[in-house]
Amino acid sequence: MKIAMAQLNSTVGDFDGNLSKVDNALALVSAASPDLLVLPEMFLTGYPPQDLLERGWFIDAADEALESLAQLSTRYPRIGILTGTILRTGHVIGKGLVNSAVLLLDGRTVAVRSKSLLPTYDVFDEARYFDVAESVASLTFAGEELGITICEDAWNDPSLWRTRIYGTDPVEELAGAGAGILINLSASPFYVGKEETRYRLMSGHAKRHGMTVVLVNQVGGNDELIFDGHSMCVAPDGSLLKYLPGFEESVQVVDTESTAGAALVPDAPVASIHSALILGLRDYVKKCGFAKVVVGLSGGIDSAVVCALAAEAFGAGNVLGVTMPSPYSSEGSITDSRALASNLGIEFEIIPIAEMYSSYLNSLDNHLSGDSVGVTEENIQARIRGNILMALSNEHNRLLLSTGNKSEVAVGYCTLYGDMSGGLSVISDVPKTMVYELAGHINRDREVIPQSTISKPPSAELRPDQTDQDTLPPYDVLDSILDQYVDRGLSPREIVDSGLSAETVGWVVDAVNRNEYKRRQAAPGLKVTSKAFGMGRRMPIAAKYRP
Repeated sequence: MKIAMAQLNSTVGDFDGNLSKVDNALALVSAASPDLLVLPEMFLTGYPPQDLLERGWFIDAADEALESLAQLSTRYPRIGILTGTILRTGHVIGKGLVNSAVLLLDGRTVAVRSKSLLPTYDVFDEARYFDVAESVASLTFAGEELGITICEDAWNDPSLWRTRIYGTDPVEELAGAGAGILINLSASPFYVGKEETRYRLMSGHAKRHGMTVVLVNQVGGNDELIFDGHSMCVAPDGSLLKYLPGFEESVQVVDTESTAGAALVPDAPVASIHSALILGLRDYVKKCGFAKVVVGLSGGIDSAVVCALAAEAFGAGNVLGVTMPSPYSSEGSITDSRALASNLGIEFEIIPIAEMYSSYLNSLDNHLSGDSVGVTEENIQARIRGNILMALSNEHNRLLLSTGNKSEVAVGYCTLYGDMSGGLSVISDVPKTMVYELAGHINRDREVIPQSTISKPPSAELRPDQTDQDTLPPYDVLDSILDQYVDRGLSPREIVDSGLSAETVGWVVDAVNRNEYKRRQAAPGLKVTSKAFGMGRRMPIAAKYRP
């Protein structure tokens, strides 16, 4: 069987645009005469549409898009189109909606299969919107017995979970019904290492049941989530017959009778994270209706990495870097920022804030202690900078990119309405230690980020002779604790037992818990680890607990 795998970048609610992508994909592969074109999960609506699924007009629009796709299929006779979409159940009990795969051929609906397993963990909340499939059944098409599954349907595997979280396994049911080809329509979000996990899972299904497995995964960024693609066709022996590239659209035809399989060669984690951030940044800005961005440049590594990512995502001419020296800024913060802007070829401005800062202090003279530069005075500087950047954002229709990393955001080493200002927090799920790795990756061919930026001690430069380590533990220690507490959910006692200082662990855990209110007000951040702050982590703000 010849299957066209259409790994495409859908936009939530852009029914016309999504249909146009299908048309282009069909035109691209029609000469190869595939039996079937497979699209990702919920491709027509875009994924995830969230509470749009509770709007009747949105469901009506999805119905109309499916009808349009059926009409489109008449222009490509004898090519089946298997698309993800949503359908009404017609039942008065339940959610009244299912997450479905619809098979169209020559203008008519040949079959419908709906999702059986509805995830409600991490970033997923599908039981909020959908009913489960009423049954699981294979179907015969183009002389083959197909098992159609949708994303999570193929993830109830004992190798992934300490205990199975669902009572049924659609893959086992379909294999038992005689399916020889398993097709999975997927919207599987990226986190570092996900592509290897996904391949191991599909390879395991193929070898266990002696079937060919075809997975077509969404690609592109939608809000905080990044979808990496990496669609695949896996032979019954577990080898790859086809593996589509990551982080870009791709439409390729695979013959399931092929025998020349290959092994998976994954990208290095830092390369995957770099590609994911570029894609997520580009799509977020574009899909929000912006074409240009502005970045505050401190001369430090975080803002340098974000600026370099932006220049690669949008082109140097669409990026404005602004450095705003205060009385405590080193000369290096200016020269390093200027050197970065020159290396990237972006627009660059210097807007000093010393006079504005002095005016603030004079206006607040009767309300501040004035003994020394404390947190209040530090935050005034950060908020002045935030206001300047937002003014430039408003004036020139540039989205402001926030530059805080995961380590800082975790413990509240950031200023509300200051450096936290912005429309997207690009590296808020990137630990500081990984920021350094990203800088090295960006500089792999030439010096983009000045070496002095990478080598100097990190500092907010908001008071004399300040460094991050005046307040924070060393970043390798901090990131280790955060990985164990935030990402892996270990208790402080378990973390201390791994050999870390009880005092340091206690400080970090308290800081994480205490700063939930800050994170709730932060700009959305791009998810690249297994547990990001944002939609996949739901913690109370007004609470009193000690793990």
